[in-house]
Amino acid sequence: MTDDGPRDLYEAMMLAAPDGIVAVDADGCVRACNPAAAALLERPEDELIGSVFGFPLVHGEATEVTLVLPNGRSKVVEMRVTLARHDDRRLYVAALRDGTRRRQADHVLQSALEHQSVVVAVAAHQLHNPLAALGALVHVLKEPPPDLTDEGRAQLVERIAERTARLQSLVRKLLTAARIDGAWQQGVPEAVPVLGFLLERLAESAARGRDLRLAVPAHLVARVDRVGFAEIFTNYLENALVYGREPVEITARATGGHIELSVADHGPGVPESFVPHLFERYRRDPATAAVTEGTGLGLWIARSLARANGGDAWYEPGRPSGAVFCVSLPQEPPSTRA
Repeated sequence: MTDDGPRDLYEAMMLAAPDGIVAVDADGCVRACNPAAAALLERPEDELIGSVFGFPLVHGEATEVTLVLPNGRSKVVEMRVTLARHDDRRLYVAALRDGTRRRQADHVLQSALEHQSVVVAVAAHQLHNPLAALGALVHVLKEPPPDLTDEGRAQLVERIAERTARLQSLVRKLLTAARIDGAWQQGVPEAVPVLGFLLERLAESAARGRDLRLAVPAHLVARVDRVGFAEIFTNYLENALVYGREPVEITARATGGHIELSVADHGPGVPESFVPHLFERYRRDPATAAVTEGTGLGLWIARSLARANGGDAWYEPGRPSGAVFCVSLPQEPPSTRA
């Protein structure tokens, strides 16, 4: 190897380093830099060399500095300093790394942790009352009072069934919300005959015996993830039965390559001031939250799943009263149907 070999190797390493490298003399002037430093500082190399670096340099110290870039933006940079000597002169070698992405990642992590805490708090709060009620009802059945009649026992069993269904609904929503937040992959969209699908959902739901009215043409076929569609409809139906009044009208129509499904009740409707917050996670109307149980997840889930399937979800006021919750989903093209 020639005498120039080590110097050539050193220069090659400087050029290839992913971190910005800046050599600063004892007077604070930049004497050398690599392309990564020029890119990080958003200044040409020939402009950087000879300029004042402007930050205090302490051997062995690692700090964060905020750079003000030529365009006025700021950037957080992690800086590690090493003292070196060149031709008997002291040089401070500063290794610079963009810390903006790390800060963004830290922010995302902090937000996720805060959200997780909220989820745990909501789950604990919502599970407490139904579980306490179930425990009390089971205790009565386990040690029934002497005057408990068969009719009274049947009523207790019915109340246990209602509480169990409510718990199952809550757990379903929490699990669905977790899947949406996580690395969730929705099912493959398929052709779903809307009328038959809705009739199946109603037969499996706790809505038997309620005043439900369907106006859904038999020819409508959606192109949608079946599980997501079921979750959307179930949340809309539960919402109408809990907060509205019967009859609940379920209608559907084809429009512009989509199928619009609406679930309308005849209750008091949604206060105008709360309408902008309807589909926000964990948001509930204070007027109804005090008297009805709920998580504030159902409508957020419905909109999230509708958009994941290429559609959308929204609210319309009923005429003359009530609430109408709508969802649009892609329609199966007639040419692809068997």
